[in-house]
Amino acid sequence: MIIQPKIRGFICTTAHPEGCAKNVTEQVDYVAGKGRFSGPKNVLVIGASTGYGLASAITAMFGANANVIGIFFEKVADDKRTASPGWYNMAAFEELARRQGHYFKGINGDAFSNEIKKQAAELIRRDLKQVDLVIYSLASPRRIHPETGEIFTSSLKPIGKPFTGKTVDAFKGEVKEVTIEPATEKDIEHTVAVMGGDDWERWMDYLLQENLLSNGVKTVAYSYLGPQLTHAIYKEGTIGRAKVHLKATADHLTKKLAGLHGEALVSVQKAVVTQASAAIPVVPLYISILFKVMKEKGLHEGCIEQIYRLFTMYLYASQPAKRDGEGYARLDDWEMRDDVQAAVTSLWPQVTTENLAALTDVEGYRNDFYRLFGFNMEGINYDQEVDPMVEMESVK
Repeated sequence: MIIQPKIRGFICTTAHPEGCAKNVTEQVDYVAGKGRFSGPKNVLVIGASTGYGLASAITAMFGANANVIGIFFEKVADDKRTASPGWYNMAAFEELARRQGHYFKGINGDAFSNEIKKQAAELIRRDLKQVDLVIYSLASPRRIHPETGEIFTSSLKPIGKPFTGKTVDAFKGEVKEVTIEPATEKDIEHTVAVMGGDDWERWMDYLLQENLLSNGVKTVAYSYLGPQLTHAIYKEGTIGRAKVHLKATADHLTKKLAGLHGEALVSVQKAVVTQASAAIPVVPLYISILFKVMKEKGLHEGCIEQIYRLFTMYLYASQPAKRDGEGYARLDDWEMRDDVQAAVTSLWPQVTTENLAALTDVEGYRNDFYRLFGFNMEGINYDQEVDPMVEMESVK
């Protein structure tokens, strides 16, 4: 099969197995090039197949020599379509782990369900006995409640009043205005149910109950706060409400883990191109401007660079970096620098369709988006036939 990118709206419906493998290899090489550090020994990554979850699995294994169990929910290939990029990422990760003699096992299924929690617990008990780091990095638009069966669907809406602002169609190169109607109470409730901390707490409660958490265990969930430019649609919108719940959950979990001398942490990350962020109005334009500014200042980072900093500066440093006043680890520190935000704010009102390429790094945004699906990777011939059917040894 010759696999080319097929873009529909803000998603790509194809993925390239060799390109995804190259992407994973590049991240592994980055961590390996930094050298080993003293870190976790046995790690569970819930949401391991893309973005910050994938970077966490890579950093733990290839930076700290940790054993890793990864939970993900990905589609395998069939005769008509490719697998999802996360499947190819995990297959490549598994192969690299095997070649270098590391332990990795994957579980493919709905992490919100009780069944997958039980599978993970059985695997931990059998192979690792206990885990000392749990990464929670799920990014799903919907959730089926494991007890009630209720289906929750998250939304990207402002709260209280409509929002009107600029955004960009990065693939058409068009800057346009968008208006989003305010969320209902049900929208807020559903978004918090999907993207808040309820499932994270269920995971930790279950692992604690089953005696699968080591003394000194750490658990981390990822968040984003963003600048004033995006607050109406993000921090002060439905997603922001969910992130407040996530932080409250972390505080609650830290108390529950006190008997193990453990803690729960929310790490605030820099804006990057992900499948989730591409769906949020305003954010793609903000990211395109931000990339231009941060690259010019030599401050640009992707997922793997930030997660390596998180592990070595906050989680496993002999003298951990200070958290902010609310207890967050701030990996968005370079993004939120005064000089960076001043430059972004200055460019924002100037950007039009006509000067988009000159005033922003929309090309970099597009390139990062394609790379999520294994495209635009150097050294890959996308005109060659490739077998989309890729298996994973640990997932049957």
